[in-house]
Amino acid sequence: MTVPFKERYFEDYRPGEVVEFGDYLVTEEEIIDFARRYDPQPFHLDKRAAAESIYGGLIASGWMTGSIMMRLLVDHFVSPVSSMGSPGVDEMRWLTPVRPGDRLRVRLTVIDTKRSQSKPDRGIIQVQQEMINQDGDTVMSIRGLSLSKCRTPPPSS
Repeated sequence: MTVPFKERYFEDYRPGEVVEFGDYLVTEEEIIDFARRYDPQPFHLDKRAAAESIYGGLIASGWMTGSIMMRLLVDHFVSPVSSMGSPGVDEMRWLTPVRPGDRLRVRLTVIDTKRSQSKPDRGIIQVQQEMINQDGDTVMSIRGLSLSKCRTPPPSS
């Protein structure tokens, strides 16, 4: 039996497990607002300048795409009973521009799990996260790590 994501502890994640979740509609207003605040490059801010850029139109900041991915992860995947955050990511790629009207979802693959030797009350879960648009194109990929509490006590020494 599979434990629901919101109730999972470290022991419940299985290498090779693949899940998809989320449905997020990207709007022009959101792209421009995010760009004004955090990434004010012309192809994120101005439709005319964006049309003349290599992108041929307005695109979302990659950092906005990452923020959307994080929101979908928290809403659908991250366990509030065991999540201890993330020690970081090893690889992040923006593969296809995100445009107004795109609908995004996440595909997550559990790559590996390893209980901490130095702090055996927790474990590291290595994941491959992909943001997929409505056409099935991967727009962003991240290989990252999650830190999770263990359900069972550490082994006795």
